[in-house]
Amino acid sequence: MDARAVFLNGPKDLHLDRLPLTAPGEGDLVVEIAHSGISTGTEKLFWTGDMPPFPGSGYPLVPGYEAAGEVVEAAPGTGFKPGDHVFVPGANCFDGAFGLFGGAASRLVTAAERVTRTDSNAGPEGALLALAATARHAMAGLNKHVPELIVGHGVLGRLLARLTIAAGAPAPTVWETDPARQGGAEGYEVISPEDDPRRDYGAIYDASGNAAILNDLIGRLKKGGEIVLAGFYPQGLSFAFPPAFMREARLRVAAEWTREDLTVVGRLIESGALNMGGLITHQRPASEAEGAYRTAFESPDCLKMILNWKDAA
Repeated sequence: MDARAVFLNGPKDLHLDRLPLTAPGEGDLVVEIAHSGISTGTEKLFWTGDMPPFPGSGYPLVPGYEAAGEVVEAAPGTGFKPGDHVFVPGANCFDGAFGLFGGAASRLVTAAERVTRTDSNAGPEGALLALAATARHAMAGLNKHVPELIVGHGVLGRLLARLTIAAGAPAPTVWETDPARQGGAEGYEVISPEDDPRRDYGAIYDASGNAAILNDLIGRLKKGGEIVLAGFYPQGLSFAFPPAFMREARLRVAAEWTREDLTVVGRLIESGALNMGGLITHQRPASEAEGAYRTAFESPDCLKMILNWKDAA
């Protein structure tokens, strides 16, 4: 058994290839992928060659951890059957390529315990479940405060804002420096940092991945306020100590989502409490993967790129 897959041989060396798949075993599913998303965080760092050493990774690799499709084979006892629609957060099922992520392929073999059921009518938005789970993980749990200020109005920033409103909390302020990304707000305000006079935020969530603004964010905190690092930062972080000292600033790193996060946001989407519309700006057939990745990483107009695998098997 094999599959068409995005093959990243090295920095900016990407093409669509056909790769052998490992045989499914006990507890495994075989999933035909309909749509996969391109991450402008971790995947971009692998594409540029800027990703710091990461356990279990290397070149060549199959990127992607945002895939949605239909079960075509299910081992007994998995609780799944052919025809079920699922989200797959990547898979390590390729012969000849690292699969730390491994979701950008026409077919995947994965443990049933890793997938999450989705609505059969979700379409390409079904591939966005990981981003919603990432936003939820940053916010959920004991002693965590919902965002008052969100930095960055990309997909993650928008989901953080939507989840804040869905939780019944006051609408957050969102910073965005790119005028092309300042539109699309749903119940909250998007402004440029220089237009914001506030210096008393209790919870600031950075979804930009820009480490250079850390000192500015500390200066916007009230005493005892918290900055949540929700992006991915390939370079070291540093900040001036005196302002942080005076504010007794707290820094928190938001890690990867859990299965609970996936389940919860799936329920929020199904109930209508979390709207996933308006986040996908670009779609391309998987056969045009090379150009699609360049657009996703280089075009400021691209919020989210989705690959369509329906004709790539």
